[in-house]
Amino acid sequence: MGPSFAKRNSVNFDILVLQVNLSVAIIPMSHQYGWNSSTAGLVQSSFFWGYALSQLPGGSLAKLFGGRKVLEIGVVTWSLATALIPVVAGFMPGLVLSRILVGIGEGVSPSAATDLIARSIPLQERSRAVAVVFGGLSFGSVLGLLFAPPIIQNLGWESVFYIFGLLGIIWCIGFESLKGKQLGNKKGLNLGQSSTGSNGFVSSAVSSESSDSSLEDLQNSLKDVPWGAFFKSKAVWAMIYAHFCGSWGHYTCLSWLPTFFSEELNLNLTEAAWVSVLPPLGSIVITSIAAPFADNLIANGVDTTKVRKICQTIAFVSPAIFMMLSSVDLGLPPWEIVAFLTSGLALSSFAFSGLYCTHQDISREYASILLGITNTVGAVPGIVGVALTGYLLDSTHSWNITLRAICLLLLNWYCSMVSICQQ
Repeated sequence: MGPSFAKRNSVNFDILVLQVNLSVAIIPMSHQYGWNSSTAGLVQSSFFWGYALSQLPGGSLAKLFGGRKVLEIGVVTWSLATALIPVVAGFMPGLVLSRILVGIGEGVSPSAATDLIARSIPLQERSRAVAVVFGGLSFGSVLGLLFAPPIIQNLGWESVFYIFGLLGIIWCIGFESLKGKQLGNKKGLNLGQSSTGSNGFVSSAVSSESSDSSLEDLQNSLKDVPWGAFFKSKAVWAMIYAHFCGSWGHYTCLSWLPTFFSEELNLNLTEAAWVSVLPPLGSIVITSIAAPFADNLIANGVDTTKVRKICQTIAFVSPAIFMMLSSVDLGLPPWEIVAFLTSGLALSSFAFSGLYCTHQDISREYASILLGITNTVGAVPGIVGVALTGYLLDSTHSWNITLRAICLLLLNWYCSMVSICQQ
């Protein structure tokens, strides 16, 4: 995992920096434009409309043209759309459209990164590879939450979108500069062999000439995808359900935590953002433990499927328990509520060694498409859950009731998912 791999990790770092900036900026934006919680939820959830739309196209394009080109186009798209937000913020249709474009640009990145991992990382190192790449999500959250508040307070909320949009363009330029080195590394990869995934899907390498394929080649390639086999597989349906359940809690917390800490715990913008840093920091720590734990079990002969189930069970049971405790009115001091939320969200990072490795385990060739399928369904909670949270807040005027309703829903889903994992 060398320099090019670090660049792949920075893709997800950029994604979360750009996502987190709105969760912080939405507070002063709501005050300026007089938005209620329902409107703020609509603005934040509109990102996931584009995110859901681009999952399968992103996976298909990554499979045919390779992850690097898809990543570059995605970065340029979401960076320009992010910089456009302050210009259209006062015009709701324009703001929603810009957020959809950000979602489309970011939506192709997970599938592209998955394709790169599946083709270049051996099974015994896959958990750590996924942890490094998708761990950039937590690192991006930390930096976004740390730097967004002082930027907003000193330069205005508009500046945070201009600055982070510019950072995305700079990343793209740096990524392009490594092109020659990456092409040299590819020559050393053994991509001429075919392999069979743990569920029997045959995978084979794609020629380096695939980047020159035409639209007709793309259509023919999509016809070769075993769609029927995917949707007849219990493992694929389990991944779809797991992705849906995990995303509901993750996206809801990602979007609303700074507002929760600001309103419920009476923290100012900077304090709320800094407290919101604790869950992603905890995720970084847990990921560094979970990834080698999973890889070592596999290297010592433990069945790969069993390892993935163990990790995913931990990723579901832990946040279900801690989030339920944080939602019940026990008269706890604020720091204990923060500790419960931090612990639950941090332990959910075991999913990087569970669900997020399973796509590559099943099929190297179709890993990006499989992630596109599950991530499309996983984006639905971002559309529905984030907006629903705002609606519940406006209806109940109570964070306790809103959190309790969400946690009861998640607890039911998590428990049913755990039972599926154990089958």
